[in-house]
Amino acid sequence: MLDSYAVVGNPISHSKSPLIHTQFAKQTGEQLTYSTLLAPVDGFTKSVEMFQISGGKGLNVTVPFKLDAYRFADNINDLAARAEAVNTLIFNDDGSVTGDNTDGIGIIRDLRQNHHINIAEKRILVLGAGGAVRGILQPLLNENPATVMIANRTMEKAIALANDFSDLGNISGGGFDDIGTKHFDLIINGTAASLQGEVPPIPETCLAEQGSCYDMMYSANNDTAFVTWAKQQNAAKALDGLGMLVEQAAESFYLWRKVRPDTQPVLNALKN
Repeated sequence: MLDSYAVVGNPISHSKSPLIHTQFAKQTGEQLTYSTLLAPVDGFTKSVEMFQISGGKGLNVTVPFKLDAYRFADNINDLAARAEAVNTLIFNDDGSVTGDNTDGIGIIRDLRQNHHINIAEKRILVLGAGGAVRGILQPLLNENPATVMIANRTMEKAIALANDFSDLGNISGGGFDDIGTKHFDLIINGTAASLQGEVPPIPETCLAEQGSCYDMMYSANNDTAFVTWAKQQNAAKALDGLGMLVEQAAESFYLWRKVRPDTQPVLNALKN
C-alpha cells in the first residue's frame, strides 16, 4: 500500500497542494498518494485522528486549522513554536505527532533562490499581524535585515507581535499611519486584503527606489491587488506567493521523505 499524505483545511477543493506533491513524487520516484481532506470547522481533531488511524503518514495544514494543529501535535519544532502555528504534521512510527512550520522557509527560499532578492541589511515593511505574518518572522529576522517594521490596522497587535520577536533583531510595530515618510527596500503583504481587491492603506512613497514587493497571497489568473499596486509604484520586482507555496511544500516533502525535490519544474508548470 502506498504511503498516504493530504492537505487538511476548510475550504480545501481549490488547493494546489495535491498537484504540487504529486509532481514532487513523480520527480523523486517516491511512492505515495496525496489528496485533500475537508475537515469541519469544529472537527479538526477527529478528522486528523481518523486520517492517522487509516495509515496516513503526514498532513499539510491550511486555513483555518494551523492553530488547531499546533495544539494537536505532541512535539513542536522550533519554527512552529515561535510561530505558534503548525502547517506540517508528521505521524511518527511510535504513534506520536510532530508539528512543524515551513511557511517562513518557503518565503525566504522563494525570495533568495527564485527571485535573487537579498534580505541582509535591507529595510523591510511587513503588512499585517496575523498568523501568516507570525509564521515568517523568525526566518526573516535570521537573514539579518537592517530593520523590520510590522504595520497593521490594529496598532497594538503589531506592537505585541514585534515585542514577541524582538530578541531576534531590529523589529518594531505600529499602525499604517506610523509608516509616515519611511522608505523600505522590500514590502511584504501578509494580509488577505488583496484577495478582496483591496490594498492596505500605506503611503505610495514608502517603497524605496529599486525596492521590491511580495504578496504572500496568490491569484490563479490575474495579479493580486497588491501586485498591481506594486507595479504602479514601479517596483523592481512585484511578486505573488505562488513560489512560497511551492517552496514550503518542498520543505514539507523533505520532512516526510528525507528527499528534497527540485521546485523549478513545478513552479514552471503552475505558471503555465
